[in-house]
Amino acid sequence: MKAVLGGKGANLAEMTNLGVPVPPGFTIACQACIDYLRDGAVPDGLRQEVAQHLARLEASSGRRLGDPEDPLLVSVRSGAPVSMPGMMETILNLGLNDRTVQGLARNSGNARFAFDSYRRFLQMYGDVVLGVPAQRFEQLLGAKRLTEAVETDAELSEGALRTLVEEYKSLVRHAIGRDFPMDPAEQLWGAIEAVWRSWTLKKAVDYRRVHAIPETLGTAVNVVAMVFGNMGEDSGTGVAFTRDPSTGERRFYGEFLVNAQGEDVVAGIRTPLRIEEMAERLPEAYAELLDTQQRLEAHFRDMQDIEFTVERGKLYLLQTRTGKRAPTAALRVADEMVREGLIDRAEAVRRVTPTQMDQLLHPVIDSTVRATPIATGLPASPGAAAGRAVFDPDTAERRGAAGEAVILVREETTPEDFHGMVAARAILTARGGMTSHAAVVARGMGKCAVVGVKGIHVDADRRRLTAGDASIAEGDWITLDGGSGNVYAGDLPTVPSEIVRVVGGQLMPDRAPVFRAFSRVLGWADEVRTLGVRANADTPRDARMARAFGAEGIGLCRTEHMFFEGERITAMREMIVARDEGGRRRALARLLPMQRSDFEGIFEAMAGLPVTVRLLDPPLHEFLPHGGEESKLLARTLGMGRDELHRIVDDLREANPMLGHRGCRLGVTYPEITEMQARAIFEAAVRCSRRGIDVRPEIMIPLVATVREFEHQAAIIRKVADDVMGAMGEAVPYLVGTMIELPRAALTADEIARSAEFFSFGTNDLTQTVLGLSRDDAGRFLGAYIEKGIFADDPFQVLDEPGVGKIVRRAVFDGRSTRPDLKVGVCGEHGGEPRSVRFFHRSGVDYVSCSPYRVPVARLAAAHAALQGEDDSEAAGALSVRRGD
Repeated sequence: MKAVLGGKGANLAEMTNLGVPVPPGFTIACQACIDYLRDGAVPDGLRQEVAQHLARLEASSGRRLGDPEDPLLVSVRSGAPVSMPGMMETILNLGLNDRTVQGLARNSGNARFAFDSYRRFLQMYGDVVLGVPAQRFEQLLGAKRLTEAVETDAELSEGALRTLVEEYKSLVRHAIGRDFPMDPAEQLWGAIEAVWRSWTLKKAVDYRRVHAIPETLGTAVNVVAMVFGNMGEDSGTGVAFTRDPSTGERRFYGEFLVNAQGEDVVAGIRTPLRIEEMAERLPEAYAELLDTQQRLEAHFRDMQDIEFTVERGKLYLLQTRTGKRAPTAALRVADEMVREGLIDRAEAVRRVTPTQMDQLLHPVIDSTVRATPIATGLPASPGAAAGRAVFDPDTAERRGAAGEAVILVREETTPEDFHGMVAARAILTARGGMTSHAAVVARGMGKCAVVGVKGIHVDADRRRLTAGDASIAEGDWITLDGGSGNVYAGDLPTVPSEIVRVVGGQLMPDRAPVFRAFSRVLGWADEVRTLGVRANADTPRDARMARAFGAEGIGLCRTEHMFFEGERITAMREMIVARDEGGRRRALARLLPMQRSDFEGIFEAMAGLPVTVRLLDPPLHEFLPHGGEESKLLARTLGMGRDELHRIVDDLREANPMLGHRGCRLGVTYPEITEMQARAIFEAAVRCSRRGIDVRPEIMIPLVATVREFEHQAAIIRKVADDVMGAMGEAVPYLVGTMIELPRAALTADEIARSAEFFSFGTNDLTQTVLGLSRDDAGRFLGAYIEKGIFADDPFQVLDEPGVGKIVRRAVFDGRSTRPDLKVGVCGEHGGEPRSVRFFHRSGVDYVSCSPYRVPVARLAAAHAALQGEDDSEAAGALSVRRGD
């Protein structure tokens, strides 16, 4: 029911069915939000329907909204189908006015509590519904703490709160030109409409963009009877998780505050107590909470994030939802829940996202570095990050967009800071706990965060952080360790993560529990995925790393990357500036053993797996210097005049190199280049085969636009193969195919496939040529296109399915119409992007290829694509489920 009632509404209903103590209430469905935002008016008949349900709520609670003797107060809270913590609005204590506050005081026997609730309502409603900035209320509240000589809001006296209520009402009157609304019915509809409008707030829009949440979902509105955690020392409120959200350890984990309301915990206004201390302060409620959290996890079969309130010793649950967790925790929880029999292996694969898999490979601070932390806080989200300190979200967004590494430093974060949190490498706050806004949002994004750092002072106005003797100004480097909570001055070096160290051979698997869970989950992913995953690798070292990460071959070996070092670049330049074919062949003869050696190393590293080698692709001018001392040195080395060298460089310069003399066009013009590369490949292959290595070369001709170009180059390759294998007396199987990166090649795929044995889509250049966008230049305006909704995503990061994708689908279909066994791959950057991988899975592609460090991401994304849309029981049956192995 989440699509109808939103996550919060559906889970409240489910908890009610389970007999969990939940305050009574009702939910307005998500569709009403969509209708309201479309039409600009409350949907027909909804006011009457809400009135009917409000009457039922009043009957069940025994109180009436607006009753001056015994008033019903309600909360009005958002709740989208997908969790968006803190991104939309909430109103608490609705129904209070100058009359009902007196009734609340009499019935509770606690006037201080009543006026504390009233001032909270005035501030929240004034900010969210009436548009009076929250800072103006905070200024009055801060001044009251000073005059009363207290540190926290909970210490303010009844008299101070009564005065503050009047000051708040005066503030509203001057800000909006009319009195604060006293009619509870008017208050209710003002709050409902404000919750709907909060779907369009910048922070909510930014959050949906970052997490790929559709704009069309809308939010439900939950109207629930208030229960009060601020009624004294026998009351309180808290947030808890059924497992540790940072590590995944199976232990009840959370924080609570005595004599407080819920926003005090999540906003970080007061530093909360550990949940274990609740056993001493509120023992009966704690015992019931322990039992309830176990029931909820068993029922929902996932780690739960629980909000609760204790009113005069009685426990109420306000919400349960799937808990946001750090990447390490996601892996551990999925792995252990399979062992515990809570979920099957298919579900475990679903529980770990490709983004989390990527974050598990990020570096951590080098433990050998001797550095003294300037402060230590709560390790809210793991990982390590260094960057320049910035003190407001707008600066973080601006400097981050300019390519700077920044860390957002705040007293505490609010949902309005979200755009700055997205731009920052990490988040640091002086206040708040492990369930504060900063902690929850950072974990959801997989960003490092350290929160609740005692002993530091954040001066946002002067843009400075002080911690003891240390002083950090805006722009200074700081480093955060989200695993220990330590904060360091300066830019500390990092080391590879546990997983990368195991893969690289620096750590044994039996000493790496995270790696073992990583391997198990990816193994389960491999059992269900049908899309192959290869790697883009140009050196033996990259090939070995790719294989260790689970690559099933190399989908793109870029041979030009072998020419840019030492004497190789000199020989390459000699070939380019040669005056005739003989000069070119002499230079190529020097390059041949170098390329052959590289291919031997790669074939050895990928023994038994296919290796797709792309022939020389970039234009020749990219290999030449363009003036300066390097040009002088090259002229002397080659024994030619500088003027002659400059003339050659000028002759090679192109107005549009991307569409110029490159790829197969070089091979057509200078067939000796193709001959040398083919010879290096086949000689390396035969040498390896003689050593017992299973070699499977696939030679890829780049930038083909016509079948005749392909046939010209393929004929050269096949003749060289016959010559080499005949001379060396041993045959090695091989394929010759092409890279589809031009629209004409895609549109004539049926013709090309008659000769080509495989296709590999170079989606980087295909995107450029289909959209008419230069990847290097489009960055100047793509941001504006995305912001204005012209493009949903950067097409160089997420495949443009309606345009580029349609061409890919047609080329796959047409190619296989003439060669049914045509092998089809993707070797552009989109091959490691999860949404693009899902499209390739649906389009009948055989494999994707990506950088070695993206291979685990692609493996998991391919499994998600295979599981998407399947019934859970069918998915489980596809996996021969075994427990505990």
